[in-house]
Amino acid sequence: MSILVNEKSKVLVQGITGREGMVRTRLMKDYGTRVIAGVTPGKGGQDVYGVPVYDSVKQAWEECGELDISVIFVPAFLVKEAALEAIDAGVKLMVLIPDRVPINDVLEIVHFSKQKGAWFVGPNTLGLVSPEKAVLGMIGGRAESAREWFVPGPIGVSSRSGGMTSAISYYLTKAGWGQSTIIHVGGDAVVGLSHPEVMLLFEDDDETELMVMFGEIGSTQEERVADLVSSGRIQKPVVAYIGGKAAKSGTRFSHAGAIVEGSRGSHESKVNLLRKAGVHVVDAVSEIPKKAGQLLKERGKRDE
Repeated sequence: MSILVNEKSKVLVQGITGREGMVRTRLMKDYGTRVIAGVTPGKGGQDVYGVPVYDSVKQAWEECGELDISVIFVPAFLVKEAALEAIDAGVKLMVLIPDRVPINDVLEIVHFSKQKGAWFVGPNTLGLVSPEKAVLGMIGGRAESAREWFVPGPIGVSSRSGGMTSAISYYLTKAGWGQSTIIHVGGDAVVGLSHPEVMLLFEDDDETELMVMFGEIGSTQEERVADLVSSGRIQKPVVAYIGGKAAKSGTRFSHAGAIVEGSRGSHESKVNLLRKAGVHVVDAVSEIPKKAGQLLKERGKRDE
């Protein structure tokens, strides 16, 4: 099974007539995602690759019926307005692609989404993919690549790095292990669905048997995963790699969400807490497929 998106999900693209919106709409449609509407104010009546364009999310909802997900490709300073419009119309999941969205704007989206019972992934995310079901965002680049790199299987992947989201999944595929859903949670300091929330969704998914997490220095996402494992809320095996081992206090590693402040969020603290909780922390990304395969085989034997 998949989490967050499947082949039946009805998808809206906000900013569909922009350069990125058009290119990624083609990726999503070519992959098989049910993109049924687009929104660009003032461009209503047009179409993009056969997808009708409306002036507002409310108009799209009225014309097309209930919309499950909105993928947002607008400039960073317009992301808050677009997300709040989608949430207000009734959309329950947003994927915020742009980077450099002001933190205060993200906090407003967090507050409003909680009020309305909605979720969002990002900002600063490549999106997510449920193999052979749907792509949201830009993961894979082209539909042909996404079909080759990602195949259905029992491993849920959650990553804070866009490049490593695809790379880890590709390595798993080449090793013969498919994925249930692959998520780039986003690289900013404040994001919607972070590692802990994603891991809980995988834990409750009947067909996800093991989780892979690519973590980084900065924030407390990985420490909170360790707490969930220690408390028993997460019982499925978790394989993790933490980037940024050489970073010193105050260092910014890769992107805004990966900044060490004192010992908080450091590589050492994350690795120690995860290992103490029982998470299988590997020392190299290349070790992930081997460790995941070993654990799945052991899990299979226990389930027999």
